[in-house]
Amino acid sequence: MSGSSAAGFAIRIHRSLSTERLFFCVLILAAVLRFAFLDLKLFHHDEAIHAWFSYNLLNTGAYEYDPSYHGPLLYYVTAGMFAVLGDSDLVGRLVPAFLGTLVVALVYPLYRLGYLDRRQTLVAAFFLAISPNMVYFSRFLRNDIFILFLTFVLLLALILYLERGQARYAVLAAVAAGLGISCKENMPIVLGIFGVYIVYLLWKRKVRLSRLWKRHLALGVLVAAAIVVVFYSSFGVHPDRVLTFIPDAIGHWWEMHEQQRLGGPFYFYIILFLLYELPIFLLAIVGIVQFLLKGRKKAGTAVRTMHEIVERSLQQIRGVLPAPPTFDKKEEFFRFCIVWMVLSMAAYAYIGEKVPWLLIHQLLPTVFVAVYAMTKKKTVIAIVSSIFLVLALWHVAYVPADVNEPIVQVQNSEDMREVMALIDSSNAVAIASDRYWPLPWYYRGNRSANLSYFGKKIDETSIEAGNYDLVIASDEDSYPSLPGYEKQTCNLNYWFSWYDNKDRIPQYYFFRDGKMGNMRIDVFTRNATRTS
Repeated sequence: MSGSSAAGFAIRIHRSLSTERLFFCVLILAAVLRFAFLDLKLFHHDEAIHAWFSYNLLNTGAYEYDPSYHGPLLYYVTAGMFAVLGDSDLVGRLVPAFLGTLVVALVYPLYRLGYLDRRQTLVAAFFLAISPNMVYFSRFLRNDIFILFLTFVLLLALILYLERGQARYAVLAAVAAGLGISCKENMPIVLGIFGVYIVYLLWKRKVRLSRLWKRHLALGVLVAAAIVVVFYSSFGVHPDRVLTFIPDAIGHWWEMHEQQRLGGPFYFYIILFLLYELPIFLLAIVGIVQFLLKGRKKAGTAVRTMHEIVERSLQQIRGVLPAPPTFDKKEEFFRFCIVWMVLSMAAYAYIGEKVPWLLIHQLLPTVFVAVYAMTKKKTVIAIVSSIFLVLALWHVAYVPADVNEPIVQVQNSEDMREVMALIDSSNAVAIASDRYWPLPWYYRGNRSANLSYFGKKIDETSIEAGNYDLVIASDEDSYPSLPGYEKQTCNLNYWFSWYDNKDRIPQYYFFRDGKMGNMRIDVFTRNATRTS
């Protein structure tokens, strides 16, 4: 190939790699990672409860808000999916996977609006596409991926409203806020952070509101309130809940905060960042330093020349004119993301309930901070270091086994597949334990006919009278043996045990091994030779 031909080929390749085409490839990657083998693992303990409530809502119409299980949006959406596509683990996770993909897609509007450049857009989207936490909790039937998507929609709606002052963007922001409040009790944290920064922008006169802003605000409040009323009243079935859901939510979650049922140190989420999102976290620190140094450099090199004095005078004159002020959109966006990141981390560090899925609310702004000043060298570092993310992602999301990871909390064990196979082959099953989830989900409807839930240990006489083929008991309140039955102990669920690994942290970090915490059940299978 001649030199000119090679050069021409290189030019064609470069032109074909447009921002849009590369972004589309990243989006396809994000979708594949979220939808592939979506039912590979059994439902998590919470997923099974959420799916069962949704199934019950679909079949009986019964639902009333309980702050222990968060807001109603997830249940109505999931019930709708079950109505259309049938009830299964796969269908239950479809909406989270779709919303997780859309979180990546929404990076592109930021690029089109001028808040991110080409490199920042592609790297931010790539990080969001392969982030272990983003992928894992996009394959997970919990409220948090709903909240994250609605947070991103709210952000874009507010940006568009501040730029264009049109009522439709105020309504879009209100819809996102109303649905977010109807989804989970941490949405007010997002609203508070966004609200504080808007006040800062107005105070600094960096933005100017539309002359109709009061009307738009009133419209937005009405729209958001209407959404909240509809969902928390269960579409009018429980109208009294509209007056009680706020004090109930505050009371319950303040109690959980003080109780620290699932507690941890204030740096709990920093540990998770270091375990799963190390390249993003380190690049975010670099981004903050770059931002601060750039601001100091500008201040240090400023010289009050006559030209500058004239320019400042003109700016003061423009300040009283109706024309909107101008400022560096990219710099302001990253200033906001730093504030968003720091305040989010501070809020969740303070909250006593420490759970892994809350990390994604801190991770989204951290990704944007990480791509600040995305030079070619920094881009190469980001791409190379993404190998760390891929390895962590593969282990937590695609290994069909019980894995010793803090991201996996109270996950139902793969041992339960064997237990459920025994249930399927039995005519009568006694659940003599208060540990039985996820069985109500997996044995819903007519499939529950051969199961008897006692909620506690029962006496052997009752077992004999019931002629049960299978008896399941908690290993902490079990039977030494049952005549005519064979006994085996299985894991019901599992989690990372800090107490069993705290003295071997370096070893754990690299090998992800060690002892796990778990709940166990004793399974008694009737001997084939036993006479009834």
